[in-house]
Formats: sequence, C-alpha cells, structure tokens
Amino acid sequence: MSVVGVSPQVSLAYESFGDPGDPAVLLVMGFGAQLIAWHEDFCRELADRGRHVIRYDNRDCGLSTRFDDHPVDRGEFVAAVSSGDLPAALAMVPYRLSDMADDGLGLLTALGIERAHVVGASTGGMIAQTMAISAPERVLTLTSMMSSTGESEYGRPSPEAQAVLFGPRPADREGYVAAAEKEMVWASRRYGDTAALRELAADSFDRAYHPAGTGRQLGAMILSGSRADALRALVTPTLVIHGLDDTLIDPSGGKRTADLVPGARLLLLPDMGHDRPRELWPRLIHAVVEHTG
Repeated sequence: MSVVGVSPQVSLAYESFGDPGDPAVLLVMGFGAQLIAWHEDFCRELADRGRHVIRYDNRDCGLSTRFDDHPVDRGEFVAAVSSGDLPAALAMVPYRLSDMADDGLGLLTALGIERAHVVGASTGGMIAQTMAISAPERVLTLTSMMSSTGESEYGRPSPEAQAVLFGPRPADREGYVAAAEKEMVWASRRYGDTAALRELAADSFDRAYHPAGTGRQLGAMILSGSRADALRALVTPTLVIHGLDDTLIDPSGGKRTADLVPGARLLLLPDMGHDRPRELWPRLIHAVVEHTG
C-alpha cells in the first residue's frame, strides 16, 4: 500500500496489481467503504486477465486524507435535507462528488497514467460517472456498477435497507463486526454470506475505523444532484451492471443509467444484490475485461 498526493489538499492510499504496461483499470469504491472492499483476489484475477488494476481509498475513508475539521452530524444533515432546508445542508458539507472525481483523476496523474478504464461501484459508480462527464478525454471506458444517476425517483432503497445504511454502527470492534450481518438486507439472496460480511468488517475496523467521514461522503452524494443531462451527452463507451436482488440501490437506477447514456450496454444479473458474491466473479470479470478490451 502506498500514499500519494493528488492535490494540495488530498492524499490517497492506493494499491496496484498486475503489469503497469497493461491497460489501466481504476476501481472506485462506494460510500464509507475502503479499498479492501474490492477483494484482493478479485483484483488479482482481473490483473491476470491482462489489466493493470488500481484500487484506492476515497477521501474521508481508510488511510486517505480526512476532513475532520468539517464535522457533519449525519442525523442533523438528513433532517435538514428532509425538511427542505437546502442552505443548511449545503453549509454542512465541505465537498461534492466532483471533488471526489477529481481525486481519482489526480491519482491517475500522480501515477503517470494519461487515460484509464474506470469501474465504480455504488457511490463509486456515481464518482466514476462524474469522472467520465468532467474529463472524457481521460476515461477510456466507464463501468457503472450497482449505481444510479442522482435522480431521486430512480434507484431508491427499500425502507429496510435505508434503515441499515443510516443506522448507527457500534464503536467497539466486536459490536461493529456483529452489526455487519445487518447488511444481508441488501445482499444476494442466493449467495449472501454473513461470514464474508463479518470478515470485511473486521478487516476494515482494524485497518482504519473512521465513521466521521461517512457523514461528509453522504452529503457529497446527496447534494451533487442529478447527472441526467450530462449522461445524455456522454460519449464514453459505457457498461452498466446491476444486480436484480439489490435493495440498497434499486435496479431502476442501473436501468435509468443505461437508458440515458447513448449506446450503453446493460447487464442485469440475477442472484446479485448490492454486493459482488465470489460466485459471480467470473461473470463480472469477464464483463469488465470484454468492455475494456
């Protein structure tokens, strides 16, 4: 693992796999999730298929720069948004998805990579979309996985999934790991694995437990608004992947993304929720390799 400055304000922790001479694939993770949520075995299998794979911690997550001088109370933020007090909500959050997209582009620059294939999952898909919108000359292809367009009527979570997402997590290690099992609410119904959820939670807690950053990331996601008009004008070759079991971002989010982007290909996967079960890695890796070929 290395850390590199991508702007005067931000340094990102990252890891890479494979031959730097192969086409670069930048993996962008989602809300509150560290780079290890892109499983190392998944990254190595993708690298073995001839790709130079890079995974990284977004700002305010893992071992990347934290913005703790701008505290955001998630409860107060959600209350402000729910009541329509947009000025109060805007004042709470120090950055937007566009800033997080600039971080990813800055990482490519720091690594000497002019252009890359960008794959984003969940909020990472929103960041990846924003990268392609703001710098299409640098994004060879876009893969938007289990994500949406920023339009509130698409990709809505189920009430049960939303409750788990916005609910508090215990601050102690044992409680934090046990609470990860609640994420089964949005996992694949066929392949959901509580042991894998607990393992990732334990590894994440031990590596860099930083719950304060999630409030700011949530604010960036909500306040960045709709990307619909920009996606309609996108010329980047785009693959949209979504699981039909996804209750955290409803499949309508993926379908809408594919509908908006000219020429986008939509891959809907039965037995996949808001996760990437190991049993589906062959299909996911094949789809990404084919799209980035």
